[in-house]
Amino acid sequence: MQNAFFEHETLAASRDALVAACNTLIEAAVRSGAPVLVARTEHLPDRSTWTTSMLDDDQGFIFRGSHQAEMVRGLQVQLFDIVTKTRDSAFFGTDLAERLRALGVDELMLAGVSAHNCVAHTGADAFAHDFRVSYVSDAIGHTNKEYAEAMLEILSAEYRQPIVDLADAVARLGRGRLSAEHEHEEATG
Repeated sequence: MQNAFFEHETLAASRDALVAACNTLIEAAVRSGAPVLVARTEHLPDRSTWTTSMLDDDQGFIFRGSHQAEMVRGLQVQLFDIVTKTRDSAFFGTDLAERLRALGVDELMLAGVSAHNCVAHTGADAFAHDFRVSYVSDAIGHTNKEYAEAMLEILSAEYRQPIVDLADAVARLGRGRLSAEHEHEEATG
């Protein structure tokens, strides 16, 4: 949810709705006592943090301290811990798994951009780290609807990571439950 991503016309058109949905999700998490962590991408101009595609294209972006690296206007994340990353997954090269475990977290709700890149890679790596994941569809943006739907469908089916809407996510947070599977297991004994 940084300015650089909303330079894409598809995301720019959905920015206000995504910010509102993310803020609603954040408010519900705070009310429920669930921790909120904010992932942000930052690169250095010296090329040391660039991906292979950035190096191939000789074009970096989201440089630390730039307007591109700032969170989009209106997103209420100023009070939360930040996980700074240089790759799509918020787990890759960061201490995110350790932070989550220290907080007693075993289930995640993912929101942000872009569905088939950062969100999907973070969800797949969460699975590899043994965290349960839900994707909050109303709070996830994309630059390619077909890719986004396919990627989230695969992750949902293969990793048992449900795709939920914002109302369901807020209700689950209110009940202290994140995953539908976990709720069903507890309800049936």
